[in-house]
Amino acid sequence: MAIRQIREEGDEILKKKSRVIENIDAKLQDLIDDMIETMHKFNGVGLAAVQVGILKRVVVIDLYDDKGPIVLINPEIKKEKGEQEVEEGCLSFPNKFAKIIRPAEVVVEALDRDGNKIKIKAKELLAQAICHEVDHLNGEVFIDKIIPGTLEYVEPETDTKK
Repeated sequence: MAIRQIREEGDEILKKKSRVIENIDAKLQDLIDDMIETMHKFNGVGLAAVQVGILKRVVVIDLYDDKGPIVLINPEIKKEKGEQEVEEGCLSFPNKFAKIIRPAEVVVEALDRDGNKIKIKAKELLAQAICHEVDHLNGEVFIDKIIPGTLEYVEPETDTKK
């Protein structure tokens, strides 16, 4: 496993649409493992393959709730219900946060990492994370959907220990 470089704001790849995955092979499993490790290293809730420079429709999500990471291959949001105003950030936009309107509930269909069809009914944070990551697969970033006037830049904490 390896930590991958996260593509950041201004990188053109973040605006590109990811391709459907046809084969679940060892190379894809390595990518998934690397994505999970990278997401955890940077304390992210989700990560899409495009964020590490790979235009494939795969995302990983971890709510750090003892259920472990969720892997979604070729995810499709089938239903949306309600709305919620949430604060959102993104590993590709370090230290930037804004308010955004997301569905309160979603139903997503995808393949798991073994190629099995799965359906997840998600609410609140999981629904938000799924929508955020599927947006990435479609070349959309949260910064384009924010509620005007809510974007904040938070200074990173500097390490004063030497």
